[in-house]
Amino acid sequence: MTYSHFSTRKPTAVPTPRDGGRRPHLEPGRTTGRVEVDASLRCENLGAARARVSELLVGHDPDFVDDVRLVATELAANACDHAEPPRTLVLRREVHDERGAELVVEVSDASPERSPLLGTSTLGEFRGNGIRMVQALCVDWGVRRGADVKVVWARMPLP
Repeated sequence: MTYSHFSTRKPTAVPTPRDGGRRPHLEPGRTTGRVEVDASLRCENLGAARARVSELLVGHDPDFVDDVRLVATELAANACDHAEPPRTLVLRREVHDERGAELVVEVSDASPERSPLLGTSTLGEFRGNGIRMVQALCVDWGVRRGADVKVVWARMPLP
């Protein structure tokens, strides 16, 4: 498994080759709540994924919910536009000893050879800014790869 990390911070994730790239992005000192949402992405209806994110985050700050919806949609749209199925969206709450509670948004697909590129799109002049938005809204993001899977993940602090 290969691992790419795009934060200005020093990478601390510990990927394992036995998991085929599907293991959650976990760091030493981090525990995961078992509240996970796992949904197959239907590319013809990304609005349904946005609606599901809103349902799951009822009661949270509306600005935070909007940011999570945007991050989830951008990662999902990239997978739909540039990668092969199956595609999956996962939201997971994690608690880290030092940073506190975070929400991790992950989108997996079956195109491990393709990486998200900042500011690059073959789909039109008004495309190619999704990863920049993810980078602006999240404290950290990156890519894990296994033999047959790529997972693009992004972490956001829970308010």
